[in-house]
Amino acid sequence: MKRVSILGATGSVGQNTIDLIARAPGTYDVVALTGGRNIARLAADAVALGADVAVTADEALLPDLRDALAGTNIEAAAGAQALVEAASRPAHWVMSAIVGAAGLAPGLAALEAGATLALANKESLVTAGPLMMRTARTNRATILPVDSEHSAVFQALVGEDAAAVSRVILTASGGAFRDWPLDQLQSATVAEASSHPNWDMGQRITIDSASMFNKALEMIEAREFFGLAPSQIEVLVHPQSLVHALVGFCDGALMAHVGPPDMRHAIGYALNWPQRQALPVEVLDLAAVGTLEFRPPDPARYPALRLARGVMEARGLAGAIFNAAKERALDHFIAGHIGFTDMNIVVEEVLNALTDTPDARNSDLTLDVVAHMDHLAREHADTVVAERTNQG
Repeated sequence: MKRVSILGATGSVGQNTIDLIARAPGTYDVVALTGGRNIARLAADAVALGADVAVTADEALLPDLRDALAGTNIEAAAGAQALVEAASRPAHWVMSAIVGAAGLAPGLAALEAGATLALANKESLVTAGPLMMRTARTNRATILPVDSEHSAVFQALVGEDAAAVSRVILTASGGAFRDWPLDQLQSATVAEASSHPNWDMGQRITIDSASMFNKALEMIEAREFFGLAPSQIEVLVHPQSLVHALVGFCDGALMAHVGPPDMRHAIGYALNWPQRQALPVEVLDLAAVGTLEFRPPDPARYPALRLARGVMEARGLAGAIFNAAKERALDHFIAGHIGFTDMNIVVEEVLNALTDTPDARNSDLTLDVVAHMDHLAREHADTVVAERTNQG
């Protein structure tokens, strides 16, 4: 049986992964499940799948997890170090679906153990792409993309010469506010930003889709994973979310990956790679679809894309700065401290302040160095928000 672990099991990607595994009894041996504060869900899934260990990121919830697993043989653990230990346990395949920079250390631990890492945590490559890729090479581990866009590019490149690639086009739904008047964006509420027109995702990634910060992260991720030049990476708004990405070749050909907006497609491809298996996803009726719509992203509506291009050019620790500032700006928006469009302003101010500092130019890219820059960027983002709040 294939030994698998799911990091971030209680989130949307984790739950879709569990759905696929549960549909194939006797195929998988579940080693570890990790989650956040949803202890009831984490414990129920651990029991249903017969996991060896269940881990919550919140140490204060360890007693609750132990109580929920009482009478089973499933080990309970909690905290950041426990997440890393769970990721290190021998497994053939590990889903990395922890949200945010918190997913970096466990993902690296899985690679160091030589596992195939199914990477849904885009922040890992954004903050420490060279470190992730180097760790995979050193330990003969494999990284498979799980973001629908990067999975689409990966699939389009099968059997192709990477040197023949001229451009990669990542598609974006445009999020909740793609058709809103620009002058109304600042007053958008958290509830409005948390409703996605096409995908069923968690709150934070849904808001990131509305601001296009999610796509900005994916641009940086594509640059790191596929070794592309920034000029080769394009973004198109595609409201139907059926074409997930296109790869352009030197002869003018475009290879498109088309499928329903269902995360189980990319997850299933990574789970079964290098083979394909039948998946419980919709079969598209292209005649019913009729027309596919594309349009360029509005720079005034989505400043995050411009910021991402600057990060790709700067490289180094610029990605760690960008991601940390984005995460803290999102925290402050959800808490009601700043408006929707203020998130772009906060991130840009942090990038301007920190990208050209000696700390950011540190070429010794280690987990500790990335964590230090992450901390500095979060602190500076909090300062920027405090100053804006006081001015207001």
